[in-house]
Parts: sequence; C-alpha cells; structure tokens
Amino acid sequence: MTPRNHSKGFTLIETLVVLAIFIVVLGALVSSIRFFYRSNTHALEQSFAINSARIGIERMVKDTREASFSDEGSYPVISMATSSFSFYSDVDEDIFVEKVRYFLDGTNLNRGVVDSTGDPLAYDDNSEVVSLVSDNVRNNTESVVLFTYYNASGTEMVSLTDVTDVRFVTAEVVVNVNPARLPNNFSLRSSATLRNVKESQ
Repeated sequence: MTPRNHSKGFTLIETLVVLAIFIVVLGALVSSIRFFYRSNTHALEQSFAINSARIGIERMVKDTREASFSDEGSYPVISMATSSFSFYSDVDEDIFVEKVRYFLDGTNLNRGVVDSTGDPLAYDDNSEVVSLVSDNVRNNTESVVLFTYYNASGTEMVSLTDVTDVRFVTAEVVVNVNPARLPNNFSLRSSATLRNVKESQ
C-alpha cells in the first residue's frame, strides 16, 4: 500500500492572517506616503511663493532705481503710502517712460503700468495693465509696512505728502502660503536709491 500524498500549502486561516497583515502594512505605508506628500507639497508651495516674491521685489527695486521725469515732464515720484508707491520709470527699456504703481490688494502685491500715448504724450489711467508680482503676501494681516521712505539725510519720512523729499525707499514683503501651518512667515527686504531724482536736485 503506497502512502497518500498530502499537498502542502496555506490553510484558509493562514491565508486570511497573511492577507490581514499585508493590508495593515499597506495601509500604514500609504498613510506615511500621503503625510510625506502633503508636508512636502506645502513646503514646495512656500518655496515657490518665496521665489516668486524674490523675483518680484528685485523687479520693484530695479524699477524704483530708474525713477525719472515723465514724458509729460512730471516729477519722478507721484505718490507714496505704506502699502503703495507710484512713480515714473522706463520699465521696458524703450524710449518712453511709463507710469508705474506697486500696491497691495489683499494678499496680492500687484504692479500697474501705464504707457504714454498720443501727441503730446499723456498717460491714460484707464489703460493701466495690472500684473501680479507676488501672491500669499501677509503684510496686511501681520501689520508690516510694505514701503518705508527716507530723505536725503537718511531720516525716515513721517509725512508722505512731499514727494520731492524722498531719496531712498525700502520694501519688506512677508510671504506665507498657509499661516496655519509651518513653515512660518518669510520676510524679504530690499532697498533702492532713486538715482535720477538725486541727480536732478
């Protein structure tokens, strides 16, 4: 009589136990990946926002340095405020001087540009082209002044009505994609001397 061959394999209970362990491990792995992805996504968004703000503030400083008399002959600086700055500058490096305005609108830092047109040349504010410089700007919620102005002696200007006194401008932009999550606010600071205004006085 020959011995009976028994096939070796997993029983139903062993299969269920292995399957349950596999599901638990897989669930933990997926949760870890999702947490890692969400954390890194926020960090990447913050990094992109900071880089965007850095590029924007560099352009703003460049435009401010080149402030000059308008095509109408108006003084280079138009108006000053803690959250906006208007002036004339050749921002596109052509033969004309543009009317430029940097201003906060909620959490957006914007740049408005008006070209001079007609004969004689004039500026029509209705043709202003507004573009986004940086979003996720938290200056208003953090009560941080965007623009600070200084006169020829280096003294901070308290009254911002006399535009002919300003010689130096500093800007601080506070960026945060989501204030409720880390990383915290990131501040970018830069400054510009109004070269052509200094020379003209």
